[in-house]
Amino acid sequence: MPMKKLLFLGDVVGAPARKALARELPVLRAEGGFDWVVINGENSAGGAGITREIALALTQAGADAVTLGDHVWDQRGFDVEIGRTPGLCRPANLPECCPGARYLIVNSEDGTRLLVFTVLGRQFMRQHVACPFATADRLLRELSGEYDYALVEVHAEATSEKIAMGWFLDGRASVVVGTHTHVATADVRILTEGTAYQTDAGMCGAHSGVIGRERGAVLAAFFDGMPRRFPVADGDVRLNGLIVGLGENGRAVEAQRFEKQCAIG
Repeated sequence: MPMKKLLFLGDVVGAPARKALARELPVLRAEGGFDWVVINGENSAGGAGITREIALALTQAGADAVTLGDHVWDQRGFDVEIGRTPGLCRPANLPECCPGARYLIVNSEDGTRLLVFTVLGRQFMRQHVACPFATADRLLRELSGEYDYALVEVHAEATSEKIAMGWFLDGRASVVVGTHTHVATADVRILTEGTAYQTDAGMCGAHSGVIGRERGAVLAAFFDGMPRRFPVADGDVRLNGLIVGLGENGRAVEAQRFEKQCAIG
């Protein structure tokens, strides 16, 4: 089987990132020859949450799957919209009663199947969720035979929790990639049993601010501790992510960090 190519893009932060993706992603997909593009879109609506309209725009631009994180319910009414929006999956270890798909299986043009799901970490996170390790283990076992490759996203604060998940799933998931902290890490590698790994893919957004927000407001908050709005920044927009080449038996054979600086008008 010829090598498959996957592009994963980290947290989309606000309108600047959405504009960049609308323009850049169709070209990236065509020139890169990617079989799948997966995007974390949980901060795409003003830096907090997502809407049906935005999710559909991301899939129209070229995303096969849009994943979510701890801000999944930040936009009013999205709990109703999520069930009728294709190509979205909410974190798999949220309570079972929550609406939305826990995972997606996305076919490439030749019918090769990619399983995609996200688990929320529990260290330093606000949500009350099921164990991410047990959830990932259960989904991979329950869906065995229904996919050819598996991408597991770990939306977590603690680097140790993400690294532990990488080793826990080594040889069982094709890709384990972290999100949430918005800062790309320099530890892209293929683990011992063939799983591509990166602790954090970084973000799609303005790098002139602080994790995608205007730096003046963030700096002021660090000084006085007062509550305030953190507007989305708009300078030095970059797309951050991970490119993985997938070979036989569900294993990764190539992995490299992705970054593209975008000029948006």
